[in-house]
Amino acid sequence: MDYKKTNAPLTTVTRDMIAMAEQTGNVYETVCIIGKRANQISADLKKELEKKLQEFASTDTNEEVSENREQIEISRFYEKLPKPTLIATQEYIEHKLYFSNPLKEKDHLND
Repeated sequence: MDYKKTNAPLTTVTRDMIAMAEQTGNVYETVCIIGKRANQISADLKKELEKKLQEFASTDTNEEVSENREQIEISRFYEKLPKPTLIATQEYIEHKLYFSNPLKEKDHLND
């Protein structure tokens, strides 16, 4: 998924957790789902940023390090993106997340 094109807010927004928990029926399960997705997004963004910054890695062992303008711009771009938690919450609200609870599915099969 392209996190750069998300319509997640850049700042924290107060949400009605009871309304958000309607999909799962449990507030804690909802928070767990959003938290796990936020961890996935965070890991993806970290890999992507490291890959882009790897291009600027130098093999010189000079003590003096010159600042690279492009490297700074890339870092600033990633800093300005919404936080992974906000992106995950927006995905959850827009019903873009697939989630399942194996324990609930197991209970339904036994009924």
